[in-house]
Amino acid sequence: MKKEKIHIEYVFDNASRINLWNYIGTSVGLAEWFADDVVADGKIFTFTWNKHSMDAEVTGINPNIYIRFRWLDEVNHNVYFEFRLQKNELTNSLMLEITDFAEPNEKEASITLWNTQAKNLRRLLGL
Repeated sequence: MKKEKIHIEYVFDNASRINLWNYIGTSVGLAEWFADDVVADGKIFTFTWNKHSMDAEVTGINPNIYIRFRWLDEVNHNVYFEFRLQKNELTNSLMLEITDFAEPNEKEASITLWNTQAKNLRRLLGL
């Protein structure tokens, strides 16, 4: 079954770009909210949840703007997950945009998981 793209935006008012980047662009930061543990070895990040590990390659990065990962066990090389920071021109709010892919029957569960993860990140940032 073909995976579908998911694009979600979260507003992070009162968060600094550099502080938010430290949580999305570094292994230490990602281990605070995204996974139980994250280890980086060059472009390969190993994410661990409940003693189960998955490796992802950084396929694109522009510090303080975005980081894109591709799971190494993913057959389709067009499937990735990405964290991107944008400034909303109208409200001047900092936005975290998350792009991911999921099977059609898992799309809602993926969105729910991202919402929970974003809530954890907001808590860590004191928002």
